[in-house]
Amino acid sequence: MIVLVINCGSSSLKYQVLDMQDANNYSLLAKGLVERIGLEMGEVTHRPAGKDKVVIDKPVPDHTEGIKSVLELLTDPKCGVLKSLNEIQAVGHRVAHGGVLLPLVCLIDDKVIEGIESLCELAPLHNLANLLGIRAVKTLLPAVPQVAVFDTSFHQTMPDYAYMYAIPYECYENYRIRRYGFHGTSHKFVAQKACEFLGMDINNSKIVTCHLGNGGSVTAVLNGKSVDTSMGFTPVEGVVMGTRCGNIDAGVVTYIQEKEHLDVSGITSFLNKKSGFLGGSGVSSAPPPPPPPCRDIVNARDGGNYRAGLALNMFFHSVRKYIGAYSAVMGGLDVIVFTGGIGENDAEAREEICRTLGYLGVQFDSAANDGVRGEDKLLSKPTSKVKVLTLTTNEELVIARDTMHLVRG
Repeated sequence: MIVLVINCGSSSLKYQVLDMQDANNYSLLAKGLVERIGLEMGEVTHRPAGKDKVVIDKPVPDHTEGIKSVLELLTDPKCGVLKSLNEIQAVGHRVAHGGVLLPLVCLIDDKVIEGIESLCELAPLHNLANLLGIRAVKTLLPAVPQVAVFDTSFHQTMPDYAYMYAIPYECYENYRIRRYGFHGTSHKFVAQKACEFLGMDINNSKIVTCHLGNGGSVTAVLNGKSVDTSMGFTPVEGVVMGTRCGNIDAGVVTYIQEKEHLDVSGITSFLNKKSGFLGGSGVSSAPPPPPPPCRDIVNARDGGNYRAGLALNMFFHSVRKYIGAYSAVMGGLDVIVFTGGIGENDAEAREEICRTLGYLGVQFDSAANDGVRGEDKLLSKPTSKVKVLTLTTNEELVIARDTMHLVRG
């Protein structure tokens, strides 16, 4: 089964085309990225397997035009990987927020679209963009089944005492305010991958997965199931992130609103787009790894910029706290996994986060960690009670697997 996987952002979309024989037997036919959608000039990058990369600068006024450009490249005589669009048997979409009303994975119909739309206020930047991709495919490939795989789905196994907030219960009943969590497809994938890598039984495991990038979250995975996670009702809660503040005293929010004369929209932008690394350092919206602009904050710190160093230390500290807390939640710890743009590529961040975790049984191997970027590797010493891994994530593969299973029945 050939599956097209689409991950839409507000001004970009990522895609992969996979030939799925079964869950463990598949091949990647092509992947790519459409950037600067809606701006004067967009960019389409297409990477077909076994062929040269193609980069095209062209106006991409909307997501429909972006997906149309992708479909044209997939069937292009020179750089294409399909003879006809009829070979696409299903399209899988990453959708940020499914709430508690939508199934974990579902075929997309008008009712599901309405459900995703109703949750836009909980994830406005993400769900709205996801809907643009769904509607574009519906226009361009009307006969092809579409599947929604929700970023929140893996976290639906959390117990109520982990996902509820200590505010009046009526807020949950009336507005469904609770912890939902995000990056679920990534946390699920690397937890399974860690057990395969180490030869462990996932049904008898205690794993902390750290998906760290411009957005980041940490999850406690007990016996293969999410039992707690750092992001909450929205993706702003948790560790320090590129432009999001992470955990903050709720009293600070209303205090800033009053002092800065901000309305709801203003404070939302303040916490989501002007905080985190950007707000703390004043230098960059993302920590390492290199190349620029992510390297800017490290260069600034190394040049004596106090705020840049402070922002990095706040980030390391925030991740460490979650690892310690989640080992307590699970009654122990077997494995720590680093993934995502920072987790996979930044050796300094991995070492700094693990530096104080010896009390848990972590014996970090600095030599093994040095220079590791974008590969699967064990980063702890052979005698370490708790294993530390860096693993590449593949959210698109999880979406393709779920799509295949649902469409095939």
